Amino acid sequence: MHYVIFAIDKPGRTDLRQENRPAHLEYLKANKDIIVTAGPMQSDDGAAMIGSMLVLDVDGRAAVEDFARNDPYAKAGLFESTVIKRWKRTVPAD
Repeated sequence: MHYVIFAIDKPGRTDLRQENRPAHLEYLKANKDIIVTAGPMQSDDGAAMIGSMLVLDVDGRAAVEDFARNDPYAKAGLFESTVIKRWKRTVPAD
């Protein structure tokens, strides 16, 4: 099953994002087998990272919640909000 994680950074916490970015990237590499796609969301001018968007292929909601909870960004308290939704890929078809 695919799930989307949509996490928005707390305003003014670019420093916290940068401090935890190496650990976050290592976490993603360690879990690359379940990641369909992932990347930072940016401000409209592209000058700043303002959140994270990931699509995971996991067995169920508990697995994606566990992944999100253990992300170094989440552990550091970077996110103002995190939304997790099940997602059906339509294009391109599976």
